Amino acid sequence: MKLMRVGQPGQEKPAILDADGKVRDLSQHVDDISGAAISPEGLARIAALDIKSLPELTVDRIGACVAGTGKFICIGLNFSDHAAETGAAVPPEPVIFMKATSAICGPNDDVLIPRGSEKTDWEVELGVVIGKTAKYVSEAEAMDYVVGYCVSHDVSERGFQTERAGQWTKGKSCDTFGPIGPWLVTRDEIDDPQNLGMWLKVNGETMQDGSSNTMVYGVAFVVSYLSQFMSLHPGDVISTGTPPGVGMGMKPPRYLKPGDVVELGIERLGSQRQTFVADR
Repeated sequence: MKLMRVGQPGQEKPAILDADGKVRDLSQHVDDISGAAISPEGLARIAALDIKSLPELTVDRIGACVAGTGKFICIGLNFSDHAAETGAAVPPEPVIFMKATSAICGPNDDVLIPRGSEKTDWEVELGVVIGKTAKYVSEAEAMDYVVGYCVSHDVSERGFQTERAGQWTKGKSCDTFGPIGPWLVTRDEIDDPQNLGMWLKVNGETMQDGSSNTMVYGVAFVVSYLSQFMSLHPGDVISTGTPPGVGMGMKPPRYLKPGDVVELGIERLGSQRQTFVADR
């Protein structure tokens, strides 16, 4: 299934994409794409519906593909070829940082370049959405706790991230720095999350053209690993790292400015398009 949320900010309706590419209204059956709706039981109820009998929605905006996210967890330097381009060693354990949930926005919303930013950068990433509470789970059972996947854009301000004292979080959490969607694609549609093509363009020029097969720590390992330190809850999103081609890794580095258009996508998970604008 391809689940989504449609409507203006704060007024999104839960929806599903049918086999013909039409967006159907789920609001009479679930409150939102969150919590109980994305549990195994909730998905079973949605799957039992006659999807083509549901009302068709006019799409004026696509919202973030999941609501009620309590934690937006990111894994840094998790692609071997990306670590190489930044001059960093592959970490002996996953690098974990948090992205504020207030950064979450729709996949095609404008992205705000924050005040004082000179190094706003792009990163296409595979997003993993948790469907049921995971605590101390093994790698072998970890995928049972994943409801599905989405495109995640881990927008970053490199000066805030690496040149200011403290952790990476403040370079990752600016408003609109977390577009997710367009869809939450359920796990049954993706047989191998470690073999998905990933791409990103800036103003039509390809910057990233990689694959999740160069991920150092795969999805099952990451879910299990995180669950040893914190409970993962339904709606939590894990952004699993980026392939090479980010602006910071270029010689000389290249960063985003107002008016730039970024398009990105992942095989079978859809695509995003954002215009970058100055945050006044």
